Amino acid sequence: MVMSNQEQERERKAEAHTPKTGADLLIEALIEENVETLFGYPGGAVLPIFDALYKKKHLFNQVLARHEQGSIHAAEGYARISGKPGVVISTSGPGATNLVTGITDAMIDSLPLVVFTGQVNQPVIGTDAFQEADIIGITTPITKHNYQVRKVSDLPRVIKEAFHIATTGRPGPVVIDIPKDVAANPCQDSYDNSFHLPGYQPTIKCNPLQVKKLKEAIQQATKPVILAGAGVQFAQASSELLEFAETHQIPVVNTLLGLGTFPGEHELSLGMGGMHGTYAANTALYDTDLLINIGARFDDRLTGNLDHFAPSALVAHIDIDPAEIGKNVNTHIPIVGDAKYALIEMKKQIKDSPTFKAWRDVCLSNKKEFPLWYNEPTEAMIGQWVIDKVFKATKGEAIVATDVGQHQMWSAQFYKFNKPNRWVTSGGLGTMGFGFPASIGAQLAKPNDLVVAIVGDGGFQMTLQELSILQERHLPIKIIIVNNQALGMVRQWQEAFYSQRYSESIFSIQPDFVKLAEAYEIKGVKIEDPHDFEKQLDELIAYDGPVLIDARVLQQENVYPMIPPGKGLNEMIGVKP
Repeated sequence: MVMSNQEQERERKAEAHTPKTGADLLIEALIEENVETLFGYPGGAVLPIFDALYKKKHLFNQVLARHEQGSIHAAEGYARISGKPGVVISTSGPGATNLVTGITDAMIDSLPLVVFTGQVNQPVIGTDAFQEADIIGITTPITKHNYQVRKVSDLPRVIKEAFHIATTGRPGPVVIDIPKDVAANPCQDSYDNSFHLPGYQPTIKCNPLQVKKLKEAIQQATKPVILAGAGVQFAQASSELLEFAETHQIPVVNTLLGLGTFPGEHELSLGMGGMHGTYAANTALYDTDLLINIGARFDDRLTGNLDHFAPSALVAHIDIDPAEIGKNVNTHIPIVGDAKYALIEMKKQIKDSPTFKAWRDVCLSNKKEFPLWYNEPTEAMIGQWVIDKVFKATKGEAIVATDVGQHQMWSAQFYKFNKPNRWVTSGGLGTMGFGFPASIGAQLAKPNDLVVAIVGDGGFQMTLQELSILQERHLPIKIIIVNNQALGMVRQWQEAFYSQRYSESIFSIQPDFVKLAEAYEIKGVKIEDPHDFEKQLDELIAYDGPVLIDARVLQQENVYPMIPPGKGLNEMIGVKP
């Protein structure tokens, strides 16, 4: 709603004669931080904040999710695609605790969030008051930092600090807990938002002497590999990575969250590494004699058994978070700093290198001889084929958000991301229910782009209530449910490692997803036949509005290749020439 000039002038005059409350200071701080989109859910402890927002609603795009979990996953999707911090407001007690999964997810996947939680009035804190929860105690291990504001005059500084902490260094979530009386009371003291954090000084520019060591290692290497993680995206360093890899003809492996930081269809791209990575990627990681990690954490799903991870390699690790270097994998050349600055310094110092032709030819031969594969469907659709068709129908240009499970791995394998900021998924925490609300945040971040939510039938049922937002906000998201009527990845593990004892992993009953979509005034289509899917897909993708596609796929299909638990990169199963 746009206010007239007269209405705005009246509001300014009224404000000039009214003492500012904590809620007013909060809104002013958000405006100063150029916040445009807010995700939230009101409740008793944050009524002063929402009332203050009402008076300024023409300045914000306020998104009312139908559950706090939907709010924070949408904020994650917004942060991932926009690069801006996602901002969430939730009430005290259950409102705050409903955010915990998303806060943890953002922490482990390095997503910048600023989360405002309401709290009970200060005099009753610690008395088990109605809707009281110790959100500071709860979120201390899962945030980059958290605050409980006790003085109204502290709010501007705290909020300024929070945005700075969330968005600098390794990004992450910051929680600000605001007692109701702090939000409601007028500010009686003078205030400012200046701050000084001597204990928080992230290293942005790397040490040139460490880059010199990397230069020497490259000159001596015969089988180098670049491992590119999400840190490349956060640093906006994809073009620098591409130039460096092409200049020195070094093959590139991506982590799950690093997909798109290097073009997936580029000749030097070996695809994703790790548990469900490609044969070419994992073989290169195993055989390399110089592993150059740029912005990845060496998590267990990437490395497999550490005894078999790059066993003969000299390891260089470039990361803005010094705590990650040497945490899991012994690092010989630690380079602390922003990936973009590091790649610029590498370009400056590393001008000549061996050709690596023999090694590159081996990697490209493995890529050609052992590609990702699936059996072409005849009667029943299979998940890999569905993703492949979506990739072709969207020409690889869509922003893709996924849940967690088989469909996530098939999306990572068969949707080739050639650009950064196209891929939204839950990596470290593996949060079911993430994909659909995250797609909403992604669409709000890029309203003119095509957004496709690829979800499983299990995960979608955890946050499907956010369908309300699609028509309310006119968001043309295309939802594709890869529906195998099971918890697919759980079922796969039970088949492989638990003698096919499918304990609570098969759905005996599901909602009619088409009728569900129609109940929310959304176009819904159920497709079971491969021919019908191919025939209708282009039309459904081009449809001017939201669409839900219930794509029925074979329940028994598994994700391959796979590294079994406890095994190494050299012990993949399901590889076919």
